[in-house]
Amino acid sequence: LNMAGVRPSGSDIQKSENNDPVNITGNDIFNHDTDDTGNDRVDHELEPLNVVEESTRAGDKMEIDNNLGTPPSPPCNDCSSPDNYLSDCGSSSSVGSNFQRASDLLMAVSVSADVYKMKITKLVVAAMEELTKMALKGEPLWQLQKNGKTELLNDVEYMGQFGHVDATLKEIMKMVEVREPPQWMPSLDNTSECSFESGYKPISCTEHEPEPLRIEASRETGQVRMNPIGLVEMLMDLKQWSLVFSNIVSKAMILGILSSTGKEGNYDGTLQVMTAEFHVPSPLVPVRESYFARYCKQVAPGTWGIVDISLEKLFSYPSVTFRRRPSGCLIQEIRNGYSKVIWVEHVEVDDGSVHKLFQPLVASGFAFGAKRWVNTIVQQCVRLATLMARSTPTDTGVLIPQYGRTGLLKLSERMMRTFCIDVCASASNLWMPIPRYGAEDMRIMTKYSKYEPGIPPGPSVVFATSVQIPASRKRICNFLQHANSRNKWDILSYGYSIKELAYIINGEDPGNRISIIQVIDTPVLYLQESYSDSTGSYVVYAPMDAYAMSIVLNGGDPDTVVILPSGFAILPDKPTPEGEEYSASLLTLGFHIIDGASTKSFIPSESIDMMHQILAETSFSIMTSMISPKH
Repeated sequence: LNMAGVRPSGSDIQKSENNDPVNITGNDIFNHDTDDTGNDRVDHELEPLNVVEESTRAGDKMEIDNNLGTPPSPPCNDCSSPDNYLSDCGSSSSVGSNFQRASDLLMAVSVSADVYKMKITKLVVAAMEELTKMALKGEPLWQLQKNGKTELLNDVEYMGQFGHVDATLKEIMKMVEVREPPQWMPSLDNTSECSFESGYKPISCTEHEPEPLRIEASRETGQVRMNPIGLVEMLMDLKQWSLVFSNIVSKAMILGILSSTGKEGNYDGTLQVMTAEFHVPSPLVPVRESYFARYCKQVAPGTWGIVDISLEKLFSYPSVTFRRRPSGCLIQEIRNGYSKVIWVEHVEVDDGSVHKLFQPLVASGFAFGAKRWVNTIVQQCVRLATLMARSTPTDTGVLIPQYGRTGLLKLSERMMRTFCIDVCASASNLWMPIPRYGAEDMRIMTKYSKYEPGIPPGPSVVFATSVQIPASRKRICNFLQHANSRNKWDILSYGYSIKELAYIINGEDPGNRISIIQVIDTPVLYLQESYSDSTGSYVVYAPMDAYAMSIVLNGGDPDTVVILPSGFAILPDKPTPEGEEYSASLLTLGFHIIDGASTKSFIPSESIDMMHQILAETSFSIMTSMISPKH
């Protein structure tokens, strides 16, 4: 492995003898001599793997031949990306009029017609009314489960309130629910003389009705440290929404704005037509893509509503596998600048192509449920509070200066966004199965970028897989994030001691932290972020050299620092109530590297073997450690 950088000084970071905090900067941590070019070069050979640093822009062009390991085809003349993504973030959101598909352009033209404007306006007004009721009503619409923490939507009650069901049909539905027929309904045994000829028409063998979509519904309530106006702007501004929810949204675009106040920061009455992809952090779970209208309205003093409603029913589509029923949130102003957020997710979906590992989690509604959205808002508010907080010494006496702290937080945020986009099944990620025996669940793709700040120019390779591990999320996360166990799974750390040089705690949980990690006696440094909430855990890292780390710690622009994120996403293998842990988890491993032998359309067989080996050995090492009673 070749990494550009310098060897950190042998003194590392020491606590002063009088226990006063040590104020560290890039120059304080790393003593280095530069050559004529101003860059230090130390080659550390471990594997024939050329790892350098990463792009955070998801606008990188990705191409790969169906036949991996075959000779490359002639290069194309235009290697630029077809998509114009946000250039200053790790999100895959495309903004403006750069439509990615003909269907996007067709939708954008269609919604501008007056007849569709009227239909969409009528649709979103009704959707806002439904969302408000869904958010505020309790029993019998929402039924609290025995654990006292999970709510399920009562389908019969929902259809009665929102589906325009007449009294007779409602009684029949209740009969089905309790499995007891009403007295007036005729028996269907052989002695009955009831005829159904007038109302029943059998479907012929030539008539193929599409499979009905499965219904998912969930609701979650949380309090966040942000006022309603700030939350409304976060949700209605496409760029902010895409950045904040990059762990859920892999791609988004506004196709048209049908109504707006025209005043910056005032979204009351704003109606947008959008398209977006929603994902789970694994290449084995298909994304959910939909065209929908988003409507914002102040529904009461101090209370705002933001609702999404799919538009597929207004337009002709050959097939629909995902449709958003009225979904979104109510935001209520409460004390001291806090807001109460009630989020409702209500969708129709075909999950037939979900990998068997994820089927129980996805079918339960947990994987794409309302809790993920609320947890993400809470985490964003925590991150903003951490960004504004004053630097304080760590328990080892290390003090990161304020400008270095700000730079690390921004760089880590970009790293996390890029990782989430890299490992999902977005249409922009042209995944191919690794063509090796036993690698059916392993995926590989190439990316390509031109010269841009923070992005390594040329081709890079991403490879990932998901496996089931017989251990709780918490146990796996603790094992992966701690420096003292890194040499048990990281191939770059085998045989070396690892030290956490400094860290920033992100929130109240000390496990949610951003760390600078050093592999002792090597030039290898890592920026690492660990994060857990009730829906999932992440341990994401990127190799850096000492020069790049010095730039960040000395207040340099973190957007110019090139990183290649790799890491892990850990999900429960089935729905997990708040505060509970199960004994098995779903672990997604993702690695993003530059392989000198690969091009944007060709990965040689030797490189494929190496990447297959990395995935197999890393997952085996983690599995073995979790089975061992020592961990």
